[in-house]
Amino acid sequence: METKWFLLCLSVAFMAAILSTFFIQGNTKQTHLQMLRLSNDLSLSSVRVWPELEFNWRIVLATIIGFFGSAFGTVGGVGGGGIFVPMLNLIVGFDAKSAAALSKCMIMGASASSVWYNLRVAHPTKEVSILDYDLALLFQPMLMLGITIGVSLSVVFPYWLITILIIILFIGTSSRSFFKGVEMWKNETLIKREMQEVEAMMNTEEGQAVTNAEYEPLLSQPEKSRLEILHLNLRWKGMLVLFLNWFVFLLIQIFKNDAVLCSPWYWVLNVLQFPVSLVVFAYEAVKLCRESQKRRTCGNFESVCEAPIDWTALQLMLCALCGILGGTVGGLLGSGGGFILGPLLLELGVIPQVASATATFVMLFSSSLSVVEFYLLKRFPIPYALYLMAVSVIAGFWGQLFVRKLVAFLRRASIIVFILSAVIFVSALIMGIVGVERSISMINQHEYMGFLGFCDG
Repeated sequence: METKWFLLCLSVAFMAAILSTFFIQGNTKQTHLQMLRLSNDLSLSSVRVWPELEFNWRIVLATIIGFFGSAFGTVGGVGGGGIFVPMLNLIVGFDAKSAAALSKCMIMGASASSVWYNLRVAHPTKEVSILDYDLALLFQPMLMLGITIGVSLSVVFPYWLITILIIILFIGTSSRSFFKGVEMWKNETLIKREMQEVEAMMNTEEGQAVTNAEYEPLLSQPEKSRLEILHLNLRWKGMLVLFLNWFVFLLIQIFKNDAVLCSPWYWVLNVLQFPVSLVVFAYEAVKLCRESQKRRTCGNFESVCEAPIDWTALQLMLCALCGILGGTVGGLLGSGGGFILGPLLLELGVIPQVASATATFVMLFSSSLSVVEFYLLKRFPIPYALYLMAVSVIAGFWGQLFVRKLVAFLRRASIIVFILSAVIFVSALIMGIVGVERSISMINQHEYMGFLGFCDG
């Protein structure tokens, strides 16, 4: 109940801000002229700035930050866009739009290597895939729909409001994830203590005899080969549905970019995204509901997917709302939407290893969609994109390898939750500082800081 209330508060607060755009926009002629003047100013100030790719302290610092941001971001399942965008803008010197585009390239690179690594990792407790395709099919269409909404709202919302919303959301999810990690750490401590007591009993003469007689065969089960694990983790039907949804969204975005802003064809393409997302979501939602009801009727209370909850209409609506919310934040920020999806999966009861793998898997689709779109729009320089993607690919792989080994050695999956919480908190801190500094600069320069219209971008 506490989880539902927390998520509901975040969702209502964000949706209230979205609805306010329809009531707060000024209708006076003076305000309209100010908005047009601001639009012209923005078009002049948003000149493309692409620094040369050369060896200097900026590229070295960006490489270090990008490496650790990608490594820890993918482990936590949040991507790291809240770190990459300010880094590329303030340190390397890219303009805001190019920084957001390159951030997507880094997220895609890190997500791709992490997904490849996770496909070769067995589920820690069950004979199932470590990637939860049911949850991926449930959240991916809503996340991609939310990203397109967020991109549109980034034109409407004033910068100070975006900053406030992101700080509230990130601090809320970071705090919630931290307390979740503390709770898991305590439970793991109790389990480890009980295991030590059992091992101490087994070291006695009687305990050793019992171990040899009963427990040794269980401990000596043969490990699966890499090929067997890969075969278990791959679900071609789920992959195909996810790819088809991705491809349809890509086509819509390509046609929308060629359409005249706010023309009838532009709005048709925008509205078309809703039924596409809802069809895929409804397909998976009906499947989860039917399977959950069927199992309860037969007296089987095992969860349908990795989330140990009863899939009711209310639960599904809440998941849809949070998926759209996560995507909207991703669209506003230039990230993959994992800042909401990662903590949400943990709140649903998904274990950290599966939550991280599934969130990264979903982010691969959303980030790659943006990368292809930005490439067609020529929003980023190819040499920089290839270099930063290479750094992210290496970081994503080694980050997963190091943290998984650490979790297995310490027997504490809560480490993943703490990493997730830390990445979100650092992103909130950086985005907050940058947002406050920019808002103060806009105030000092007497720039218009109100809402704009959807057709003013």
